[in-house]
Amino acid sequence: MLIIDGKQYDIGSQNYENLEQVFNKVVEEGHLDDRVVTDVKVNEEPFTEIYPHQAEDIEMAEVDSVEIITMATSDMAVEITLELYKVVNIMSVGGKRVAELFRQADDAEALETYQDLIDVIRNFLNMIGILRDEYSLKDHPEYLDNAEEMNTMFTEMGTVLENEDWILLADLLEYEFLPAVEKWKKVIKHLRDDIRITKR
Repeated sequence: MLIIDGKQYDIGSQNYENLEQVFNKVVEEGHLDDRVVTDVKVNEEPFTEIYPHQAEDIEMAEVDSVEIITMATSDMAVEITLELYKVVNIMSVGGKRVAELFRQADDAEALETYQDLIDVIRNFLNMIGILRDEYSLKDHPEYLDNAEEMNTMFTEMGTVLENEDWILLADLLEYEFLPAVEKWKKVIKHLRDDIRITKR
């Protein structure tokens, strides 16, 4: 028995040897077009592949039911924007913490935390870029201004980092980075509105 989003499907009288063949058939028939799989249950137990193509090793003789739960990609994009708000808060907290550590002359800890912060910022900007390409936001001046401001700041912080001027770096984080991060909340709101319009 195959259930996709609560609806039962007949997967034909073909004899599927393994679970992977069933998944391939579901994709082939377009059941997952513009959708993201959020959960899979096999015999009513959550199923996640621990290694690639694990589904190939599960024989259909052992399977009574397969349930696939999906979400529209646009709904998933809205969910991601909600997560991005949390990331903005994480970046704010991280920026404050790094500035604090530099001021306390705990340079090793500060540099390690700063590196983590840079990784978070990079991933954040990458995700905003992907959503922007997919769902618009192209003409919002806030996005362009914020992206340019962040770029300039990265360059400036990079120079200060090379000069090992930790107090100046703490100042930059506190007085320039933190206000700049807050501005991204408005960009995320525009992005979410754009996704909702695209969804209709």
